[in-house]
Amino acid sequence: MALHRFLFFLLLHVLRCSGGPLYQGSIAPNYTVSHLLNVDHNGVFLNSPNSTYHASMCNPAKQQLRFYLCVVHKNTHTIVWSANASSPVSSSGKLKLSPSGITISAGDDVSDVVWSFYSDRTVSALRLHDSGNLVLVDKSNVSLWESFHHPTDTFVSGQRIVSGGFLTSSVSDSDLMPGDYKMVVSESDVILEWSNGQRYWAFSSDLETRNYIPAAKVSYMMMNGSGIFLFDPNSRVMSARSLPSAKLRFGKIDKHGHFVITSYEMDSSSEDIHGSGFTAPTSACDLPFACSTLGVCTPGKTAKCSCPPGFRHLPTESTDCVPSDGSSLAADSDNCDSSIHFKQLPTNIRYFDSKFQSSGISNLNITSCRLFCSNNCTCLGFYYTNSSKYCSFLQKKLGSLIFDDDDSSDTRLYIKIVPGDIQSILDNNNRAFLLPILLPSIALVLLVIVIGLLLLRYLRKERNPKYDSSFIKKSRFGCRKKHELPDEDDDDIPILGLPTRFTYAKLEESTEGFSQQIGSGGFGEVFKGTLPDKTTVAVKRITNMGVQGKKEFCTEIAVIGKIHHVNLVKLRGFCAQGSRRLLVYEFMNRSSLDRSLFNVGGRPVLEWEERVQIAIGASRGLSYLHTSCDNTILHCDIKPENILLHDHNGVKIADFGLAKLLRPEQSNLFTTMRGTRGYLAPEWLTNSAISDRTDVYSFGMVLLEILHGRKNCVSIPDRNTPFAATDSGWIDGSLSSPSTMPVVEESYFPLIALEKHEEDNYGVLADPRLEGRVTTDEVKKMVKIALCCLHEEPYRRPSMVTVAGMLEGTIPVMEPRVMSLNFLRVYGRDVVRSLPATMAAVTVTTSNNSSDAEDVAVSYHQSAEQVSGPR
Repeated sequence: MALHRFLFFLLLHVLRCSGGPLYQGSIAPNYTVSHLLNVDHNGVFLNSPNSTYHASMCNPAKQQLRFYLCVVHKNTHTIVWSANASSPVSSSGKLKLSPSGITISAGDDVSDVVWSFYSDRTVSALRLHDSGNLVLVDKSNVSLWESFHHPTDTFVSGQRIVSGGFLTSSVSDSDLMPGDYKMVVSESDVILEWSNGQRYWAFSSDLETRNYIPAAKVSYMMMNGSGIFLFDPNSRVMSARSLPSAKLRFGKIDKHGHFVITSYEMDSSSEDIHGSGFTAPTSACDLPFACSTLGVCTPGKTAKCSCPPGFRHLPTESTDCVPSDGSSLAADSDNCDSSIHFKQLPTNIRYFDSKFQSSGISNLNITSCRLFCSNNCTCLGFYYTNSSKYCSFLQKKLGSLIFDDDDSSDTRLYIKIVPGDIQSILDNNNRAFLLPILLPSIALVLLVIVIGLLLLRYLRKERNPKYDSSFIKKSRFGCRKKHELPDEDDDDIPILGLPTRFTYAKLEESTEGFSQQIGSGGFGEVFKGTLPDKTTVAVKRITNMGVQGKKEFCTEIAVIGKIHHVNLVKLRGFCAQGSRRLLVYEFMNRSSLDRSLFNVGGRPVLEWEERVQIAIGASRGLSYLHTSCDNTILHCDIKPENILLHDHNGVKIADFGLAKLLRPEQSNLFTTMRGTRGYLAPEWLTNSAISDRTDVYSFGMVLLEILHGRKNCVSIPDRNTPFAATDSGWIDGSLSSPSTMPVVEESYFPLIALEKHEEDNYGVLADPRLEGRVTTDEVKKMVKIALCCLHEEPYRRPSMVTVAGMLEGTIPVMEPRVMSLNFLRVYGRDVVRSLPATMAAVTVTTSNNSSDAEDVAVSYHQSAEQVSGPR
């Protein structure tokens, strides 16, 4: 025994004497190190130039089982980055730096490599900067790989976490294996997520966050001496959270799911600044696992945990809650096909992520919601909002619940339950005693239910002789089929983000009997009204309640009701009384863009600056729809008639009746064409994907009309004839019909704009009524942006975020690709001949709005020229 001890200390002495050197700043290739080889330096092998950070083969919390390549802040011992978090090695595991890259291996064999980076260029050095960034460089000192580009659970001052990047928590302080929590930088926000994407905090919704540029696209997140910031692609501050001044900060998502920022006065400090800490979320009850599975967290100075009614703690050290009757949670069952039921929880108990509305399905009744969850093995429960018919599913893993003093919510939480092994805790005598009692009781209950249902059906038939079982069938949007008769009591139209519900009588009174009509369209008229609080509103009365009309109504309620943006019209309320369907919007006192742009009713000419501001406002509204909602929202009918104006440069996009919500798992194709002739993108005519770039195309058409002040396809009168305004542009005021107009030619302005772009002759494209009050450069800019939007291939069109940036001047204007615009020549070559053919070939429903736009509903077999052109 003494000999063994002697040999051990001899080996340790040899290892200490042969330990690798401690490098400063950088290391050249052909270098190998392990914790055991550098045990005299505690695994440290590289210091940054000022020794602020060091790189080491570290063993967190001094345990001896798991070793990682780490970058550590020297004075605070904070691990700011680790390489092989998922595959730790032993103390003899080796890091090897070679001219071809860097590897970490558990042994000497190639198959023992657990983490690596190889470069196609020769590695010259491994450098550790005083910023904490570990970098591989080539002989020209060009970066080949950086630790800052691959964050783990921590980031430091000056480090950028780009859009799409994320931090992942560790299992524990001693085990760096990725845990269940993530902080994700998305294009619209920074969010904290738990297992399977369940959200529990967002940067933009934090009470101390200041949002400066709404609806902008997030480029990256960064901390500095003033706080934490989100920047757009032009490095402008979008959102900010101020913090006490500090030289150094560490942002970390910890093992419990908190996002914690600690701040230090100097880079070399070892103590954080008192009172400078930041923790999100602030309430412990907002954490996904505050009280384990289905534990109810009661907020307070000290959060308290309990089980909800009908549940109890497991008879073990676990704090999880399980059904009291001996049945099991679906999460604990391996049998997805078992007979299941759902346990409803009280209304004052909500799931931790309910305020962030995890992905779900709208327009479902409670029965369909149950059925969907029952047939989905990953579904463990759901919460259902009765007023909006929204069903949100709990999947893969169940978290904690929160007690809420407010029990007025109409959202109900249901937990999926499967039969448990209750018989195993009862002896044979108990089972024999229970069966004769239970079976007759169950049969009696079923008999009462059947009799009740038959009686209810009889009473309903007596009240409404026309009622039959087919009457309760609903379409996908919760509206009846065209041939079905409306039930005056059936006002239960499903809505998401429920706005105020008005009675028909109240709206009739507010509009003075619908006497002041201010507009009309393919699905009804719009009337001006005044609510009891003296608020002026626009009331849209749906008169054409065909299948498409009902879809429009239900979709508008579902989409607009939950969206709030300065450039999107706000839905104030609705009426769904019997067969009557009305929508109540905020009132825009300057009506729609077409009336001002096309000089309807002798309105003043829009000046150039106002036109630009209108384009910017509309682009911001569309950007918000495309990027800042839980699901991409397509408008599908962008045109001047759907851009509303208000005093003080108010610009809002209206009429979401043709919008579609697209989730990633859904098909990208629509089955029918939607939109207005003259603004339809080419992909509507093929089996190509319909995406946000379809709206971009329509917006490009609108930009051209904003530019030259008339419809893109109109008859041009004799230039010697005095101009007067009509819906389409300017014609001779003395002419009573198109047949008597002195027409010279039909014009297709997108083609003219393309040709003038090729000639570099932009000045002639501006609205002549501006009389030189716009420069050629300003016209050139808008023409280029519009043409980029009209590229035939959707992927070549810029996003609406980019379009907004180009209009604002924060993003350089793209150069249109002429090859992608040649299709316009086909559409515009023979406009006089093809226009009548188009009108005959397409089934058109002409709306009665100010510009006489045409809403089309056609199938895909029409040719491109028949439907998309000429416009």
